Amino acid sequence: MRIRGQGTEFDSLRDYVDGDDVRSIDWRATARRRSTVVRTWQPEKDRHIIIVLDTSRTSAGRVDDVPRLDAAMDAALLLAALASHAGDRVDLLAGDRRVHRRVAGSGRATLLNDLVNAMAPLEPALLEADWPMLGAEVTRLSRQRALVVLLTPLEPAAVEESLLPPLSVLAQRYRVVLGSVADPALSTMLDRRDDAREIYDAAAAARTIALRNRTSSALGRLGVEVVDASPERLPAALADHYLSLKARGLL
Repeated sequence: MRIRGQGTEFDSLRDYVDGDDVRSIDWRATARRRSTVVRTWQPEKDRHIIIVLDTSRTSAGRVDDVPRLDAAMDAALLLAALASHAGDRVDLLAGDRRVHRRVAGSGRATLLNDLVNAMAPLEPALLEADWPMLGAEVTRLSRQRALVVLLTPLEPAAVEESLLPPLSVLAQRYRVVLGSVADPALSTMLDRRDDAREIYDAAAAARTIALRNRTSSALGRLGVEVVDASPERLPAALADHYLSLKARGLL
């Protein structure tokens, strides 16, 4: 996690080398040593990460014959392992109309075991998510600045009808990222236009993609960042996004 020249937590002093950012020069240390010295930085530790796992009906949708919830859990575990290793605190909420599992205050040594035990019995429920309730639970976990990661499908109707209002409140207090499982079949349908049936399928896929893009833009206007990737790519894409935020000192 120690990346030269990135982050905002002071790490050490060293001699200047070609290519260093001149804004990192420590002029007092340079005057004392009579040679150019720069500060190095590292990402901050002990940040708070809250992962919210949606177990409502939209998480039951299958992509490549695997429920979206399974891919979301894989992403949650990888992110939690990475954040814990980087010195951050990780809590988990999983629910829909009610909170089914809560993991809070686990130490680094027991975190992954606690998360696996909490998520193992989870199943999607054929219910709409109560996002105001889940948002209130996030606030109970932390009233301070935190990274809130919502693992929920980017389904336009569900997001626009029930998620946008609570998100507008959460985004004012926290940095919010939405991680969504995308269906690669949409791109395949969009490219196939050999007969009338495939043309209709392509039109349906194009409309679905356009609606998802519109919803993603609406989330962006609230300050919510969207990570939308296939089941295989989502865990790594979400981890990369977390590392990028941490390296830039945005947590």
